[in-house]
Amino acid sequence: MKKTIITIIAMMLVVTSFAQEKKMLTPVDASYNNRDVYPKSKSYKWLGGEFDKFVFIDGDEIKYQGAGEKSSHTLITLNQINSIAKHNDAKEFKRLPNINWIDATSGYFYRRNDDGSTALILLTIDNKSMHTVTTLPAEAENITLCEPTMRVAYTIGNDLYIADCKKQIRVTKNPEHVIAGQSVHRNEFAIDGGIFWSPDGSRLAYYSMDESMVTDYPLVDITSRIAEVKNIKYPMAGMTSHIVKLHVYDVKKGKDVVMKTGKPEEHYLTAITWNNDNEKVYIGILNRGQDTLNFNEYNAKNGKFIQTIFHDEDAQYVEPQGPAHFLPGSTTEFLWLAQRDGYYHLWLHNTETLEARQIEKGDYVVTSFDGFDGHGNAYYTSTEVSPLQRHFYVVNMETGKKTRITKEHGTHTVIPSKSGKQFLDFYSSTDVPRAVDVQDEKGRCIDKLFKAENPLQEYNLGVTEIDSIKAEDGQILYTRIIKPYNFDPSQKYPVIVYVYGGPHAQLITDTWLAGAGIYLNYLAQEGFVVFTVDNRGSADRGEAFEQVIHRQCGQMEMHDQMAGIEYLKTKPYIDPERIGSDGWSYGGFMSTSLKINYPETFKVSVAGGPVINWKYYEIMYGERYMDTPEENPEGYELTALDNKTDKLEGKLLIIHCTTDPTVVWQHSLSFLENAIHNGKQMDYFAYPGHDHNVYGMDRAHLIEKITEYFKDNL
Repeated sequence: MKKTIITIIAMMLVVTSFAQEKKMLTPVDASYNNRDVYPKSKSYKWLGGEFDKFVFIDGDEIKYQGAGEKSSHTLITLNQINSIAKHNDAKEFKRLPNINWIDATSGYFYRRNDDGSTALILLTIDNKSMHTVTTLPAEAENITLCEPTMRVAYTIGNDLYIADCKKQIRVTKNPEHVIAGQSVHRNEFAIDGGIFWSPDGSRLAYYSMDESMVTDYPLVDITSRIAEVKNIKYPMAGMTSHIVKLHVYDVKKGKDVVMKTGKPEEHYLTAITWNNDNEKVYIGILNRGQDTLNFNEYNAKNGKFIQTIFHDEDAQYVEPQGPAHFLPGSTTEFLWLAQRDGYYHLWLHNTETLEARQIEKGDYVVTSFDGFDGHGNAYYTSTEVSPLQRHFYVVNMETGKKTRITKEHGTHTVIPSKSGKQFLDFYSSTDVPRAVDVQDEKGRCIDKLFKAENPLQEYNLGVTEIDSIKAEDGQILYTRIIKPYNFDPSQKYPVIVYVYGGPHAQLITDTWLAGAGIYLNYLAQEGFVVFTVDNRGSADRGEAFEQVIHRQCGQMEMHDQMAGIEYLKTKPYIDPERIGSDGWSYGGFMSTSLKINYPETFKVSVAGGPVINWKYYEIMYGERYMDTPEENPEGYELTALDNKTDKLEGKLLIIHCTTDPTVVWQHSLSFLENAIHNGKQMDYFAYPGHDHNVYGMDRAHLIEKITEYFKDNL
């Protein structure tokens, strides 16, 4: 039983005779190499200080304007900036710098120097000053600024440094395979950096990762005459992991201490958070099994453990979504995003009483915490309106009363003003490529600042339809069909099922092109119906929906994909004898799994960078969903594809990048080897020197390769 949710007429239904006058998409368009086919954007940000005024660039001028005001005012021009630069013996600017405004008269920005170094520059309009605060070496990476002090932490190689005005401080002198100040645990657990300034900038917390005990994995660089091995540290499921510590460096005293996180050392240090008192630091300690999390408090001066603030357990896995967020001015209360009732929601914790209280609730997912207004309210974005949409809310932390700020259907990203009375709303939807509005605190639109023109209005696009079906357990699954631009309902069309299917991804959304992008529309233009279903296991639908894949990746996902096939077969314009599949990474795993397990359904499949056997995948992601091979031998055997090529029928093209550090080349080579031993023919293509996907102009080659394969065989 199905229920139609929404139908999108992509860029207006056009009579066929007129459609032929329009442009055709090309592989270059579909490979991100033609910016003209993507919506234009315009940058807006709030002016620093207490003002409810936003700034934007207009030609060679930076302007500011109050919401609802009919005219803008010039803050500074390129000529004025160059005049200030000349006055301060600085090099002339060819274009406006990207200024972060501290207040209405001062801001800072980075500038690349001729020798490759990077200057942090403070601009003050009133006294026409352009002051170089510090200069970072050309090799500097992971640059992290503490705005209150204008100190900058950065890394060179494996070591961490601090630029304090003109002084450069080397914090670490690490041996090989010990890395400081960078992301750890392969960027899982919402980790996206390794440097954490205290609120006042007096102390710096940072990760230190010892990988010396992790097995080397060889990647081959063929750019030299004699190919060279480039080893990476790659801990595979069930094998030895790296050891991570959290250090705190006192800038004034030059003292470095390690937080005493205890044994066993093969745990994950996540959710690094500073208390507003600058004296205590918090670490979410996740066990290697990823089913228990202790959020611990430590003394930043001596590294001693103080107490556990809360303990979370889950039979499948616990997955932190980021740091804690202390309330403005508070040293005892913070918000935490947790999935304790089956959905991610905001919880208010107290470090003194250790009490916790849920702030808002419902059968929806809070996808992000977005700040405080300083008056007892918190901001968040959620799926409450629809799993396909993202809307912004203000909730009172005491009463739980909430106000939905964004009203237009679609996917919204919102930036509150400092007063909390106005909101810059950046959004996209199935009928709006990109737009920026200003909302007030009651969710009323004050101003429509920008709306992008449809960049594809002169191109031949077909109709895109979003619909829904039901999974075996009754859960709603969303589907998307893209038809060819010259669609004839009396004809039978071949189908390409485009699949990802794994965690942390949602392919069907209320955004421009319904989340499909140019590539899938290009495939449709070439004469295919392109179909997608977001199966169980995909993102932002709650714990039960996602965790059904635990210890058996690919199995429930395939059941849901086959429910999609049954839905497709009800369409009179579908040719059930010509169905193919296409996917990359987890999607490559799914596309290959579908080909192996349902050869009678999938005539042709393409799989890029596919996971073939989870025992070859890294610990952090792999063990979350599959546990270790020793703990779950049946699951690893069930999901492995390199022992099932005897079932291979029809046409399969596997594509892999030779220096892929995520899904290593061994995956698809093991599948190829097994196919040879079983006397099975298949097609294989490699992209030398590319990593986990193909980018640049080579991506156009990839798209052409895939398209021609389907044309020749489907």
